[in-house]
Amino acid sequence: MRRRIPFIVFPLAVLSILTLLAFSNDRRKFNLSQQLNIFNTIIKELDLFYVDTIAPDKLIKNGVDAMLSRLDPYTVYYSEDDADELKMMITGKYAGIGSIIRYHTDKKTTVIAEPYDNMPAAKAGLKCGDALLTVDGIDVKGMSTDSVSNLLRGEPGTKLKLEIERPGVKKPMSVIIERASISLPSLPYYGILHDSIGYILFDSFTENCAKEMRRAIVDLKGRGAKSFIIDLRGNGGGSLQESVNIVNLFVPKGKTIVTTKGKIKQANEEYKTTREPMDTESPLIILVDGSTASASEILAGSLQDFDRAVIVGSRTYGKGLVQTTRSLPGNGYLKLTTSKYYIPSGRCVQALDYSHRKSDGTVQRIPDSLTNVFHTAAGREVRDGGGIRPDVEPKSEELSTLLFYLMQDMTIFDYATEYTLRNDTIAPAATFEISDADYELFKKKLIASGFSYDMRSSKMLKQLKEMIKFEGYEEITKDDIASLEGKLQQNLGHSLEHFASHIKRLIGDEIVKRYYGQKGGVVYNLRDDTDIEEAFKILSDGERYKKILAPQQNEDI
Repeated sequence: MRRRIPFIVFPLAVLSILTLLAFSNDRRKFNLSQQLNIFNTIIKELDLFYVDTIAPDKLIKNGVDAMLSRLDPYTVYYSEDDADELKMMITGKYAGIGSIIRYHTDKKTTVIAEPYDNMPAAKAGLKCGDALLTVDGIDVKGMSTDSVSNLLRGEPGTKLKLEIERPGVKKPMSVIIERASISLPSLPYYGILHDSIGYILFDSFTENCAKEMRRAIVDLKGRGAKSFIIDLRGNGGGSLQESVNIVNLFVPKGKTIVTTKGKIKQANEEYKTTREPMDTESPLIILVDGSTASASEILAGSLQDFDRAVIVGSRTYGKGLVQTTRSLPGNGYLKLTTSKYYIPSGRCVQALDYSHRKSDGTVQRIPDSLTNVFHTAAGREVRDGGGIRPDVEPKSEELSTLLFYLMQDMTIFDYATEYTLRNDTIAPAATFEISDADYELFKKKLIASGFSYDMRSSKMLKQLKEMIKFEGYEEITKDDIASLEGKLQQNLGHSLEHFASHIKRLIGDEIVKRYYGQKGGVVYNLRDDTDIEEAFKILSDGERYKKILAPQQNEDI
């Protein structure tokens, strides 16, 4: 009997656990059904008895949006009307006029900010600064840019009539534009720098971007490129598979690049390189910043884990979550987070834990002290959580408060428009400079406009005064505080001189794009770029490049 007891107890224990699990699962299903019944009943009660007539579709969408917002920012419901937005995110394609638009706060209407080359807006003669008055007879003054964008989009081949107000032209103008399929380039620019360095600006991971990357590299090699800089700064990601395909250009076949892990079996998947690489030797630098996210982090992190590239810039965003899209009734879609991804070293770069929100609903970053150490193929230490930490972090200048406000203001935009009215041509983008005389004109315009901004130092002084009063030192520090307040009075003229070089670059960028488009803007901004300068230094020093990618040696003490 003693020998049989364990064999009897074990099945009973398993049966008990299974019973508890089944009971728990039944309760969960019952609770879910009950909550759905409550939601359905509330909608019906509102429709029958609420004092005003409700729009059920809008009410339910607001409820769904509020519910999903408590999960993470990437789980989103797209109604039938919003389906085009989702399609554009996935493919980089939409049908419209092909222009960036911006709301002009002074004119209180949307203006053309940047018509793309060879797109309908440019072909119809629209220019930067053109203010939209009506779209197909609909008055758009005061309308949000999202609403105006919806009016401008439509089926390819359909026409729309715009009434615009053009700077320098007294009467409103009418323009007929034929909509077309717009495909935003994943690689808006690539070229040769310093004779033998191939530079590639990579904006987004849309369909077939890996093929575009391959073509760019082949072209650059044909033009003499011996090493490469891939600029992922500001690249918010996109297709996971495309990121794997691009990694495959630089690492051997058969390597595991990404492993996804989720709640259900279908969410668990391995992504491997499936083709022979095109280049495993050329020195490679990846530029990243705080807006480098998702698929961009897979690319940068995988190349770091394989010791295939030197990562330069600032720490990336930290998005280690994977989304899939599911069809819904009524031609809607649900884009939802189904798994986390892990790159070759085994780390996940997710920085925020959305499952543990604070009482006020906010989410905190995972502290560095709670992150874990992993190792690259060569044995270098890397960490999970908090994005990809670069191998080299150049010192970057912090934007002053003045520059931040100037970028939000329309004064630079308007000045660039006026500049184009005065100048038919300018120097090439690589050499263009704002003259001192032109900058003086800008300063006078800005000061005359009544432009002002909140100085951080003044805000901090106010907080200091409150603390001094709280601690009882108000009387003995009164004169010192008054003196400091006088010195910190906003002096716009002084600030415009102190930050002249930075402001000139902002103005120059806006002007260059008017003459040479997006590519011209890229060429102009490659100058005085601290990350680019650091990349040049590393690529010009082969020993330093190798040393960065080599494992650190512990010295005996």
